[in-house]
Amino acid sequence: MADKAEHAPVETGRAPNMQRADVVDTEAFESVQTHPDVRRDHTDPFVQALRHPHASSPFLVTATVSRTLAERIEDLLPQTQCTKCGYPACRPYAEAIAAGEASYNQCPPGGAEGIARLAGLLGKPVIPLDTTHGVERPRPVAVIDENVCIGCTLCMQACPVDAIVGAAKQMHTVIAQLCTGCDLCVPPCPVDCIAMLPVTGERTGWDAWSQDEADAARTRHDRRTVRLARERAAAEARANARQASRAAPVQAETPTKAQAAAEPQMPVASEDADAKKRAIIQAALERARRKKEEMAQLGAGPKNTEHVSAAVQAQIDAAEERRRRLGLSDEKASGPVDGDKTA
Repeated sequence: MADKAEHAPVETGRAPNMQRADVVDTEAFESVQTHPDVRRDHTDPFVQALRHPHASSPFLVTATVSRTLAERIEDLLPQTQCTKCGYPACRPYAEAIAAGEASYNQCPPGGAEGIARLAGLLGKPVIPLDTTHGVERPRPVAVIDENVCIGCTLCMQACPVDAIVGAAKQMHTVIAQLCTGCDLCVPPCPVDCIAMLPVTGERTGWDAWSQDEADAARTRHDRRTVRLARERAAAEARANARQASRAAPVQAETPTKAQAAAEPQMPVASEDADAKKRAIIQAALERARRKKEEMAQLGAGPKNTEHVSAAVQAQIDAAEERRRRLGLSDEKASGPVDGDKTA
């Protein structure tokens, strides 16, 4: 009887000597059943093997979750996505720490407590915050001066957690409950209408930021990353479609070599086009010359044609030479007028 009592299930529904992390609830069991590699039949040997042999409930299963070091490091970061650590987001910073490419004291929002958490996970000593990446401070929230905002959307594009709402040429505003205080919206604002105001009093680091808020910010950042990737892919697809639609008529109009050989050769019209272009330019110059003469007769001619500098006269001579080469100037108009040059 003593042996039976020793192995009897406890009232919590867990088998003896089972840790809480080893017990998964009904929802987790259902997620295992819906896995494509697992049949929904409860009599499947694989599903039966997942159940703990001593569990008092048929819906208690043993789950083994293997997580990388980078994932565990990321769980300990405040998820403000501020880039102050020198990396574009918290996840790349966690991967750099795991790879030994970055120190674990480069996160100002996490502060001293964040360093202690990472040191405990890594088995390393607690070290001071590297202030070259910023200082530990009360958490701020971005506030937009709506009377000055011009609706440029640059702050919306910079916000890593989609905490700013608005539209082009419309007033923007910050959802204070979603703002992580990352400061990333301040530099791109062209009218300097964003201020970062502390909202946690004297509390700094993890004292000013909860794990629930960090998890929510991480979720919003991940969703934004997926959305931006989807929008970029859609934009590239549209650009490729436009390029293909423009190239299709050109390919259809381009004759093959056999067609070109069979068709009679047509005279090249490039010379005619160049001649027409020169005629148009010459007519425009003639109109400008007549207008200049009329203005001179009225005493409203240009005032800067005398005593020009050598550099300006050299530019005039070069322009006249180009016109002569193109056949756009008269011989009598070529060359500088006597007395225009200065030594």
